[in-house]
Amino acid sequence: MTPDNSFSPQDLNCWIVTEGIAGTENQCLGISQALGVKPTVKRIRLREPWKTFSPYLGFEQFWTFDPGLDIPFPDILIASGRKSIAASRYLKKVSGGKTFTIQIQDPRIPPEQFDLIAVPAHDPTRGDNVIVTTATPNRITPERLKEAKKDFPELKKIKKPRVAVLIGGNSKSHKMTANSMKKLAEDLKNLDAGLMITTSRRTGEENQKILEDTLKDTDAYIWDGSGKNPYFGFLAWADYILVTADSASMLSEAGTTGKPVYMIPMEGGSERLNKLHENLKKSDAMRIFEGKLESWEYEPLNDAQKVADAIKQHLNKRDKQTI
Repeated sequence: MTPDNSFSPQDLNCWIVTEGIAGTENQCLGISQALGVKPTVKRIRLREPWKTFSPYLGFEQFWTFDPGLDIPFPDILIASGRKSIAASRYLKKVSGGKTFTIQIQDPRIPPEQFDLIAVPAHDPTRGDNVIVTTATPNRITPERLKEAKKDFPELKKIKKPRVAVLIGGNSKSHKMTANSMKKLAEDLKNLDAGLMITTSRRTGEENQKILEDTLKDTDAYIWDGSGKNPYFGFLAWADYILVTADSASMLSEAGTTGKPVYMIPMEGGSERLNKLHENLKKSDAMRIFEGKLESWEYEPLNDAQKVADAIKQHLNKRDKQTI
């Protein structure tokens, strides 16, 4: 690294360590992308007893991890997920502190065990080395959306205004009932707009059928799961984005586009997700869908870049202290 405020990511070795869960891994990838580094992604499992007692056991060893984490150790570690906490502590220790550790999402253990922690505002951990984001970091950028338009040019033919409808489903905190799907489907049918719809395995067969039956005589495009996933194409071509309340990642990605985002209400809720919804409403990135659409402007979320900038500042500061 150079001793001034410049940052040379091409000189740094970066690892991303996760449990292999797509949502958490994408947060790390979004940050590495904003940082300008090309990461090596490592998906790990923990051996016993660390598997059962992570992240509280400590005393991590080489054989704690499957596969093992071996030299050369990275300059930067971006990690997310409960099992990755053990990896962060281990690499910080065996590298002699040379590996700069960034933990994404609230680890629920003391922040001083990491060099930097990035948490969304709806998580409780705070500290001098804690970066608080509005929502969750992600891989959405203007450049990515521009490329997605090129990847899915056929979506341009859909009637304007184009509405991306991103539907999740049943989760620990929310429930997609048949009645709520019927209402949503009727509201969508009554919109004078072109619909681009994607659902989830969590949506359920019954709800999927309600949606398809209600919209069968319309021009709605419902992705059937075949071919390349048009998710980013939907975000790129959309004039409005509708997202079900259960998905923190999809709401965060939608708010990063800068386009009007509506949250589709669902039964249930949780303290954390309710706080996220309130934060998104306060930032004017999101409103509640009540069957109508209107346009507004807001400052797009840029959480991945915010974390990347904090990493650069900390690395430059540490570099100067070693001169």
